[in-house]
Amino acid sequence: MASLETPVCNFGWKAVDFDLPGVDGKRYNLASVMGENGLLVMFICNHCPYVKAIRDRIIRDTREFAEHGIGAIAIMSNDPADYPEDSFENMAKVAREYAYPFPYVQDETQEIAKVYGAVCTPDFFGFNNKLELQYRGRMDASRKEAAPADARRELFEAMVQVARTGRGPEEQIPSIGCSIKWRED
Repeated sequence: MASLETPVCNFGWKAVDFDLPGVDGKRYNLASVMGENGLLVMFICNHCPYVKAIRDRIIRDTREFAEHGIGAIAIMSNDPADYPEDSFENMAKVAREYAYPFPYVQDETQEIAKVYGAVCTPDFFGFNNKLELQYRGRMDASRKEAAPADARRELFEAMVQVARTGRGPEEQIPSIGCSIKWRED
């Protein structure tokens, strides 16, 4: 399991649309998940210890984002062939078990992960209301274990700033996580 760090935020990069199947039987694109003040696109999966360590914080924050007019979606791009825990069926199970308050969709071709330049799970892309990238950092100081409960909520603070001003913070600490499990061609 390789741990990778995300690149620095490419401020202003425009979100690329997608049309992906959700575990709830619906299909999702940017317009269907966009909030009035922004959008958080997350690349996550089921098996990654980095994601498991912050799953409750992702749920908490995305619920609160809705109050600030920020939409959210989670994309799973791993190849489940070697990671059965990341299968579509298991995605649906995890989404139900944890009552995900956001669509959980599968990027079976991995095309969206490649277009976005996603490198790990979790990988967060925070967009303003013009779908311009404003945040590409970590959730908080968590790693394979959750940070202390009083850790600074970096992702949350950044996205609330984006919702209010249209701009993300200049200083951002990269996210770290398990590498995306790419298909072998």
